[in-house]
Amino acid sequence: MPALMPTEFRGRVVWLGRVINSQETLRSEILQKAELTFAGIEGECHGGLTRPACVRTKAQYPQGTEIRNVRQLSVLSQEELDAIAQDMGTADLDPAWLGASMVISGIPDFSHVPPSSRLQVESGASIAVDMENRPCIYPGREIEKDRPGLGPKFKPAANNRRGVTAWVEREGMVAVGDSVRLHIPDQPIWRMLGEARG
Repeated sequence: MPALMPTEFRGRVVWLGRVINSQETLRSEILQKAELTFAGIEGECHGGLTRPACVRTKAQYPQGTEIRNVRQLSVLSQEELDAIAQDMGTADLDPAWLGASMVISGIPDFSHVPPSSRLQVESGASIAVDMENRPCIYPGREIEKDRPGLGPKFKPAANNRRGVTAWVEREGMVAVGDSVRLHIPDQPIWRMLGEARG
């Protein structure tokens, strides 16, 4: 029996981008299509097969430790972006401000799809979901540059809506407008999860 189960949950790629140099700006450069390689999107500063450990893994490794890069991509939901914008009191939210790699429309409760799910596009290219992304202050700083007064509102509004981090499992082309299908792990939720979380 396959360990990954194709679902009938399908979405559409509505936006693509890449961050060239996060030391200069978190903003993504907008793309119409991208070649997904095992290292991520070419030219993306979060790409590579490995990366230095950061705050996300501080309970496991000292900062800077070389680890496998499962954070090649930042994938967001258009519906969740719209909800964040509404809670912030603005009409829209530019994914470029958030350093997004991809925005998908049509998959409900996107930020909480199970870790290890796959998102497969028409070309066969697939990305593996690592885990839910967490909101931080950096997108707020980018928002503040274009919409003064709104930046500090981002982090609380984005809680549970920040999308997921992901890595490329199968190489191939992805383009704005492509359909995407969700595949999920065929396993029950760990019964000790609540106890482990305290």
